[in-house]
This record gives sequence, C-alpha cells and structure tokens, in this order.
Amino acid sequence: MEADRLRHQRLSKPAAPAAAPDDAAPAAKPSLLVTSTQLKRAAPEVTATEQIILQEKEMIDPPLRLRRMPRNKADELRRKWHILVEGDEIPPPARDFRDLRFPEPILRMLREKGIVQPTPIQVQGLPVVLSGRDMIGIAFTGSGKTLVFVLPLIMVALQEEMLMPIVPGEGPFGMIICPSRELAKQTYDVIDMFLTPLKQAGFPEIRPLLCIGGIDMRTQLDVVKKGVHIVVATPGRLKDLLAKKKMNLDNCRYLTLDEADRLVDLGFEDDIREVFDHFKAQRQTLLFSATMPKKIQNFAKSALVKPVIVNVGRAGAANLDVIQEVEYVKEDARIIYLLECLQKTPPPVLIFCENKADVDYIHEYLLLKGVEAVAIHGGKDQEERQNAIEFFKNGKKDVLVATDVASKGLDFPDIQHVINYDMPAEIENYVHRIGRTGRCGKTGIATTFINKNQTETTLLDLKHLLKEAKQRIPPVLAELVDPLEDAEAIAKESGVKGCAFCGGLGHRLADCPKLEHQKSVAIAGSRRDYYGGGGYRGEI
Repeated sequence: MEADRLRHQRLSKPAAPAAAPDDAAPAAKPSLLVTSTQLKRAAPEVTATEQIILQEKEMIDPPLRLRRMPRNKADELRRKWHILVEGDEIPPPARDFRDLRFPEPILRMLREKGIVQPTPIQVQGLPVVLSGRDMIGIAFTGSGKTLVFVLPLIMVALQEEMLMPIVPGEGPFGMIICPSRELAKQTYDVIDMFLTPLKQAGFPEIRPLLCIGGIDMRTQLDVVKKGVHIVVATPGRLKDLLAKKKMNLDNCRYLTLDEADRLVDLGFEDDIREVFDHFKAQRQTLLFSATMPKKIQNFAKSALVKPVIVNVGRAGAANLDVIQEVEYVKEDARIIYLLECLQKTPPPVLIFCENKADVDYIHEYLLLKGVEAVAIHGGKDQEERQNAIEFFKNGKKDVLVATDVASKGLDFPDIQHVINYDMPAEIENYVHRIGRTGRCGKTGIATTFINKNQTETTLLDLKHLLKEAKQRIPPVLAELVDPLEDAEAIAKESGVKGCAFCGGLGHRLADCPKLEHQKSVAIAGSRRDYYGGGGYRGEI
C-alpha cells in the first residue's frame, strides 16, 4: 500500500514550468564529421572474412562506372589496346587493377613486382573471367596471360573457403592443367606468391597443390588429405590420382588449360577429356594459347560453352618486339657461328635445339669455351632441370641450352637473345621459341639458322611470318615462290578436289580431322611411359 501511495505522488507531481523562449539556448547541430564518427562506432565491425564475402558477392558484375561505360567508349579502348573480342554480352575492359575489387594484399604485391597497369590481355581477360564466362585467350607469349587465370582462381578459392571452410579430403575448387612440369612449377610459384601476403593480412589459408611427376606422390596425397583448394597439374600425374580415386573433382568449378595447343600436340587431348568426365558441377573453362590451329579450334568448340574470345594480336603471329634475324648456315658450320652470335647481346641467352643430342653437345662445347651454360631436356631428371632453370633465372648462368621443353610458357623476363640452332618443323614452335625474348614491352633479338635440311613448306611459312612482322627477309627465302598459292592451284596440281588423305570435301590435307586423330592416337601410345610424369614426348 505504501508503495502504491508513493507511486501515485510521483505521477501526480506537477511538471516544472518550461523555460521562457528567450532564455532557451539554441540546440547545436552536430557536424558531419561527428555524425560520421558516431555511425562508424555504432556499425558492427567487419572482419577480413566478411569483407571478402562482400567483395565476392559484388564480383559477378564490374564496378558501376564500368557497367555504365558506353559501348563506343569500350570499343575505343579495345582498338587502342589492339584487342579483338568475339561473343555475346562481353564485359567492358578495365584499365586499372583497382577496378576489379582485388583485396589490398594482392594489389600491394602487384605494385611490389612493378605491375602497375594491366597488359592488353589482362585489360579485357580479367573482367571476362571474373564474370564467370568461359573464355579463349589468344595472345603472344610474354603478354601476361598467367595473371588472367591465376588471380580469379585465387578469388574463387577465397570465396568457397569463406562460405564453407574446406574439410579434410575435400577439393579442389579450381584447377590449372599445364603441358610440362616446368610450366606447372612456375604457375604454382606465382599462385604461392599472392597467397603469402593474403595469409599475413588475416585472410584464411588457401592450400595449393603442385601435382606433377618427379615429386613423391605420398607428399602430394598428404596435401589432398588435408583438403586442397587449388591444383596445378600435368595431365599424367593428374590422371593417375583421379584413376586411383585419391582425389575427386566433385566441387571443382574452375578449369584452366594453359598452353592448350601444346597439350593437344603432345597427345593429351584424350586424357583431358577423361578429366572432364570427373566434373560433377557446372564448370567455368578457360583455354589459353599463343596459337590457334584448326585442331585447337575444334577442341575448344567441344570443351567450352559460348566462350568469349579475347585475341591480342593475330593467333600464331610473332611478337613485334622481337627483331628476327634468319641466317643460312651450313650444317657443320653452325657450332662455330654459334659463338659469333653469342657476341651480339649481353646475357642471358637462350639456345634451342630439336633433339637432346645437340643440346648435350652444345652444352659441353660452351663449357669448354668458358661460357657459363646450363642445359635442360626431357632426358634429365626433375632435379637437374629445376636446378638449371633456377641458376639461369637467378643470373648465375649466362646461357640456357634447351629443347622445346622450355619454349612455351616458362617466364624468363630478361632474355636478350634467342638462338634457334635449327629451325623447328612447325611454325607454331618457332613463334613460341622466339617469344621467350621481347617480353613485357622490351625489345629482343632472335637468330635462326636455316639450311638445306629444312623443308620448303617450313621455309615458306617462315617467309610469310617475317613478311607479316615487317622483318628483313634473307635472299634465300625471298627467292622461294609458293606454287600452290590458292585452293584452285592445289586442286589443279594434285588432281584431288578434296582431302588427299580421306577424300573428304571442305578441307585440305593439312586440316584433315581423321589424319589429326590418327596422329593423336600414335602420339598418345608413344608416351605411355610418361603417365604420371607429365613429361614431354617425342624428344630424340
């Protein structure tokens, strides 16, 4: 009762009279800075994990200012960068890495490596890949293709780890297939380079796996058992792990085929199609190559879904930053002339040969002459090859002698001079060889020895390539005339209107699908011993 009485007194107590209007102090309006500070303090703290999830949710679409870019402006930028695109609903190009919402540790690492502005293939390729589309990337070697598929793959792995952390035995979420151990190792190192600062900045750990021959399979299986986010593999070892059910691709939704033309040339096409069968979920497939022969076009049609084609320079064209010098040198005079060519530029210098015996011979000869040289080919074990590459990259050796095992993909950014001890039979291999120099806008020199051992077809291809690149054509090539300039002349000369191999119409012998299939089967059979090794085939 007493409590009720006190409560009644408080409620019935008259309120204090309001102050006169003249005596009231005007209420101070808080400044924008104070208001902003209060809002920031009241807002819940966003962790690094939540931040990356927010970024990933926005990643499907480019930033607003890019989405609003007029089509004529996008076309103007593509013309400026000499970018050709084909496909539907192509994302606009991005001129700055910051426009693509990469985490700050990645942007900082790019700056530390001196990568300030995207290259042409990155300007258009990164927005396409980040949008989730299948893509065919065609660009000359040394154009920065690796970052186009590595950076989006890291973002995919981070997104999956944020949404649902990986459990033991699970993964991968994304995979890169390379034609050689060396290229796979180089790609793995690039991925690891970006993952280190991400982990230091508080982002979750992303586990990559290098799946190649020459490494104990038990070591690789230990990583798989813990759960792996990213796999960089050669076809042989990958096929072994999948066949033995040591790894599955149930959750893999991102696949890159790097140097796809070499993968097909080496007879790995059937192996890759077997890998496709292990995918359970819908996947994004990327195909990268410096050349685009007919067989790669056919493979891409069956492996990709409505891809966007990004072409920086004509497929198969040589890098215009390379000065190409072609010299007619007799077979027995090449080794002497080689020493003269080494005087053209300072090191480092790359020398390419068609077979292992020539590599070993030149290597020994250079050592006898006091040249700091190393050599790699398919006959050397993994440790020897890796040590040679590291010595050459670090500047401890001046000359690297190699077969085509090193002609594609491997990144030697400061090569001054490439010497072709012999002209490769296929012009695509010539393009890849000389592409080791003149990278990232730098000018390089490529010297090629030719003689009577080369076929007229090969020399005609070389002549056309030099002419297209506006290079000096030596007299021995200038005198060559192609008697079969067009299809009518071919038919008249051969007496066959269709293919001389299968008799089919609509294609010539060089593009015969039956002949290509027969070659592929023969190549695959000849390298059965390489399954699990991911090594090269066909080196003499």
